[in-house]
Amino acid sequence: MMKIFTTQVTGHFNRILDQEELQIEDSARLLAQAVVGAGSIYIYGHRELHGVVVEATIGSERLDSAKPLFKENGDLVPLTSADRILLFSYTSIDEETITLAKKLQEKGIQTIGVSALMKNEENGLDSITDLHIDSKLRQPLIPDDDGSRYGYPALMVALYVYYALRFTVKEILSEND
Repeated sequence: MMKIFTTQVTGHFNRILDQEELQIEDSARLLAQAVVGAGSIYIYGHRELHGVVVEATIGSERLDSAKPLFKENGDLVPLTSADRILLFSYTSIDEETITLAKKLQEKGIQTIGVSALMKNEENGLDSITDLHIDSKLRQPLIPDDDGSRYGYPALMVALYVYYALRFTVKEILSEND
């Protein structure tokens, strides 16, 4: 089973790399603006995708200027137009993340969404955020004998996109030094 899972995850990462490269690069440029300017990068991860927030803010591969979007008491941090927001969600139709993105849009804060783009759905996260990276993880990866599926590595995929953004931001900033 692990060989199947590994093959599927590797293929998934390769699809993100091949198909989302431009979105990742554009998103990294937007994030780099906050790093070199007077802003911060605020990150939100829906449910267990909060692991990306932990990695970006206190992990061994921190992102310059990255901070959690919410205070420990659950309140949204004060934001300025110089700040950039990075939202991680399972799908582009997650209502909680869409509501948050709409609030940020009303405040004029530039926002990047990362989620699985659900086909034939209007008014999704991709239509509200300034930029969107399709995580492509629409269903679990491994088929079971009864026709169901399991192995939904949402955090692994979110971290893969995070690292792609972090490395690209680092590259952009090193070019500007």
